[in-house]
Amino acid sequence: MSDDTQARPAAPAHPENLSMLAKRRIEAEILGHVYQVLKASHGKEVAMKTIGDAVRRSAIEQAQRFAAESKEGTSLQHFVDMSKLWQKEDALRIEVRRKTDTEYDFDVVRCRYAEMYREMGLGEIGHLLSCQRDGSFCEGYDPKLRMKRSQTIMGGASHCDFRYTYEDDGEAAAVPGRREG
Repeated sequence: MSDDTQARPAAPAHPENLSMLAKRRIEAEILGHVYQVLKASHGKEVAMKTIGDAVRRSAIEQAQRFAAESKEGTSLQHFVDMSKLWQKEDALRIEVRRKTDTEYDFDVVRCRYAEMYREMGLGEIGHLLSCQRDGSFCEGYDPKLRMKRSQTIMGGASHCDFRYTYEDDGEAAAVPGRREG
């Protein structure tokens, strides 16, 4: 089976004139329809798996583009700087818990992405449209970047607890499909 993403020219990681919140709204409008069609024709389980797989693949690909565009290469600091894109338009309110050279811990105390998906009637798949992207993004960005999270606002919690570590020990396994160098 061929991988169509390999044949496409590389697009910029993110258009400068579009907020991430607006981008996710556009994606959700389309994917919401795809989800409903798949759910009607193949059932909820297949529809959720298909949307989840597509969004995961998209997140990895976008992260690879962000990594490739970084003039200094990937690092925890570059990741922290880049994460401000997801906060634009007050999309995320965060409280930083710890920031070192190898750890970045924060809580999201307000998530307009979750609010938006619920308002759009997509609460059932909101976790697939956004929350699952976070760990997948790490895979595509740098195999040394790891994320742990035990709860999300989308899942009904009071906050999302993001805990990132950057393992700069050279032991991280390469991500399939990612070119190093």
